[in-house]
Amino acid sequence: MGISAQSTQFNRRKDLLGLKDVSNEEIELILNTAIPMKDIIGREIKKVPTLRGKGMITVFYENSTRTRTSFELAGKYLSADTSNLAVSTSSVQKGETLRDTIKTLEMMGPDILVMRHGMTGAPHYVAQNTSMRVINAGDGTNEHPTQALLDMFSIREHKGRLAGLKVAIVGDILHSRVARSNIYGLAKFGCEIRVAGPPTMIPPGLDHLGVKVCFNLKDAIRDVDVVNVLRIQRERQQTGLFPSLEEYSELYMLRPEHLSLAADNAIVLHPGPINRGVEISTDIADSDTAVINEQVTNGVAVRMALLFLMMGGRRDEIAA
Repeated sequence: MGISAQSTQFNRRKDLLGLKDVSNEEIELILNTAIPMKDIIGREIKKVPTLRGKGMITVFYENSTRTRTSFELAGKYLSADTSNLAVSTSSVQKGETLRDTIKTLEMMGPDILVMRHGMTGAPHYVAQNTSMRVINAGDGTNEHPTQALLDMFSIREHKGRLAGLKVAIVGDILHSRVARSNIYGLAKFGCEIRVAGPPTMIPPGLDHLGVKVCFNLKDAIRDVDVVNVLRIQRERQQTGLFPSLEEYSELYMLRPEHLSLAADNAIVLHPGPINRGVEISTDIADSDTAVINEQVTNGVAVRMALLFLMMGGRRDEIAA
């Protein structure tokens, strides 16, 4: 089945709320579609008419630089009309409910809503109460599907495949929606997934997902192909999960001596923003081993692919 036929099939999916219930065929379609989208980003004129006349609105109840901006640029590069609701200056501050806010936006006619919310399950609630297509840009401590998709795209770009790779995810697993979406996505391709972090930051039940839990960083990194370092999410944490940032960095900050244990040509990912000297050393963050800046570009490409597929773009217009 070609991309055009597959995109028609994908277009029947109303929402993308997580990777838990997305098939590996759908993931491969998104990643394959992102390849020509990345080519568009590299052009002098970054514009194709494929989503002309379509409308997208982003609604972020939490702060964001990479995700929100990349979605807005993705829509603009595809010629969609894009708008952003500034929650801090909206009627939300006057007590308007989530449902009323979304209904108001729906009546303005956008085709797709990109939403980040601090409450787990909020995008799912919205999807059930609107005719707009909904993309989850991160909900509470649940999922962040597009971050995992761009991570997978970055891995496949450097490694040539996803199947059978060994991947270590290091840090605050308990609060990380990035970790959850990566685990769901990578598991569909038979990756060996390890997680490492303080015992207080490892959620129960990971063994049921086929994930190996390590409390020693060296054990987690030994022979892996990919190390995905997570940000310490101090804004979500209760006190007492670890004694201090100094102790955390001593035990779990990724350093060159740790990376020397990984497989040859291993790569390092980080969803950003980076807390240098806490979860990752500057030597690693600025090295050729890290693909952190590439992840940002790949995030735009992957989100372009997703908008294209969900809003029924035409394949022949990508090259326009």
